[in-house]
Amino acid sequence: MHEPRDAKPNIIAGKYINDIRKEIFRKSIHLCSALVPSLLMWSKNTVLWALCAVLILYCIAEFLRIKGRSVFMISKITEIAARARDGNRFVRGPVTLSLGILITGFFFDHHAAAIGIYALAFGDGFASLSGKLFGVIILPCSSGKTVMGSLTCFTAIFVSSWAVSGNSFASLMIAIAGTAIELIPLKDLDNLLIPCILAAIASGCFGI
Repeated sequence: MHEPRDAKPNIIAGKYINDIRKEIFRKSIHLCSALVPSLLMWSKNTVLWALCAVLILYCIAEFLRIKGRSVFMISKITEIAARARDGNRFVRGPVTLSLGILITGFFFDHHAAAIGIYALAFGDGFASLSGKLFGVIILPCSSGKTVMGSLTCFTAIFVSSWAVSGNSFASLMIAIAGTAIELIPLKDLDNLLIPCILAAIASGCFGI
């Protein structure tokens, strides 16, 4: 018995819509990290300890989920956000995201940390979404990343860095560095490297 002619396009369209929904959900978590710099100004130690507690709780929940024991809300969120490549393995994205924010917030002063965290929230967050929604031209040796995604990443990092520093040249250099890192197929490690490296550039090279 043959499938209807339009069955395959419908399946492909359904998969695409599902992928976009997952990506929006994942990147909404990224965007929430943009709240952290303001919270660090309020109480740095409290926020860092709270992030440590969330990270530990997530790791425990993930190990239990892999063993087949669901943890209220956390396991469900992980299942919704997980990529196909994660399979039934430990989902590392939230861990690298939390560690990137923790390390940046701990080792750098407020302005440099804000630049790094905003780059992660807006640059990495919007790049993937715009690439999936509007990306047509694929960049070589980038594991499927697009020109549109990279342009969005550059713009978001430049604007957010300039908003913090007011230094156009520094913001330009930081945006170039952030876009270059985002282009490398690092999987979830970009969550760790982008905020730390860009905060280090902002602090070490430009004294921000």
